[in-house]
Amino acid sequence: MTQATVTKSEAERQIADAWTGVKDRLPGAAPLTARREAAFKKFEAAGLPNRRVEEWKYTDLRALMRDAKPLAQPPGEIGRVRARAAGAILSGVDLRRVVVADGVLLKDVSDLGGLEPGLTIGSLADALTQGDAEVMGRLGAQSPAEKDVAFALNTAFMGDGAVIRVAPGVKIARPIHLVFCFTGPVPAAVFTRSLVSVGAGAAVTVVESHEGPDGLDYQVNTALEIVAGDGAEIDHVKIGTEGAAALHVSTLTAALGRNVQFRDLNFTIGGAAVRNQIFARCDGAGSTLSLDGATLLKGRQHADATLVVDHAIGGCKSREIYKGVLEGESRSVFQGKTIVRPDAQKTDGKMASHALLLSETAEADHKPELEIFADDVVCGHGATAGALDEDLRFYLMARGIPKKQAETLLIQSFVGEAIDVVANEGVRDALTAAVMRWLEARE
Repeated sequence: MTQATVTKSEAERQIADAWTGVKDRLPGAAPLTARREAAFKKFEAAGLPNRRVEEWKYTDLRALMRDAKPLAQPPGEIGRVRARAAGAILSGVDLRRVVVADGVLLKDVSDLGGLEPGLTIGSLADALTQGDAEVMGRLGAQSPAEKDVAFALNTAFMGDGAVIRVAPGVKIARPIHLVFCFTGPVPAAVFTRSLVSVGAGAAVTVVESHEGPDGLDYQVNTALEIVAGDGAEIDHVKIGTEGAAALHVSTLTAALGRNVQFRDLNFTIGGAAVRNQIFARCDGAGSTLSLDGATLLKGRQHADATLVVDHAIGGCKSREIYKGVLEGESRSVFQGKTIVRPDAQKTDGKMASHALLLSETAEADHKPELEIFADDVVCGHGATAGALDEDLRFYLMARGIPKKQAETLLIQSFVGEAIDVVANEGVRDALTAAVMRWLEARE
């Protein structure tokens, strides 16, 4: 029998060439080198995710990546100037800025002085070079995303990012803002990995924003791993304002101990093609996680939110609410999977995705899934897609409100349900203002 030959795409060949050229220069000692090699072999065997892979059927990365950009170079003086101005969407909000430009953590541009007792913030590259045992032990080890090819590719190429550690019992009042920006003069690829370790009974808010210029088709593969000790409280907000031609793939993994409170908001308005994937696992009883999203798209933008919540143990609660507003020929994808393991009795898991279509050519795809292997659970899902409510619009216009303003009020109310979950008032107001700017720019 003749064995079929798998033809590699140009992008896959370019990634393989990049790996050959850079693998001996990446930070980390022998144990991590072996892990990188294993991760790349996983990518090499599977190739870029494509529509034949069930989890990627709506976002064919193989087709989207016609070529793989060369790895980004550290920012020069002009890049550093741009990095200082990055994160403007949250200007005026009291945040501790940690800036990662073109895949490199810039200590002189970041706000790393006067850290609160019990808080440490450092460079991932430094931690790997120094052989930090805690980082080496936790980074990618038994991650909920370990089977994902995009995450494996990130593990192979990861160079730098932030390592944030909060000691047990410490409450960090001032949110930490991870500013990721692309400042290069030519298209390039960036692979960043960050780790947030929160001790038992500790609390922290982490905001990450991603941005870059509109005129370059740069590529980003970024990952953030969160490890939460028993009784920890974590708020996470991700803001995507990438350039209009950018390809952005992000992976968030969260391993939650007992009685953890984890709240996440994913806010996306930028990028040509965006894939935000979350892999969360409840390893301890009594934890609650809330995953919310607000996406506003126009033109031919494509945004994919893929969530996997793994209830590995019972007595936990999960909620997912994603809102999408689509104009032009844009497309949104929501794939939510809730897994309830055999021992996860008393699980309470619900998910909902809602899309507001502002044009006849916009498209929203919903794919909620439940995999339940226990019998004493309360789980459910729902999905809707439709146009603005004509009766509500008429009601507002009948009271003297112009048509566009009436539509703006309705859309703002629709999206606001997701944004209102953000606990920090300054961040919440900044996101609301960003929604208003997007709505005001509508034709």
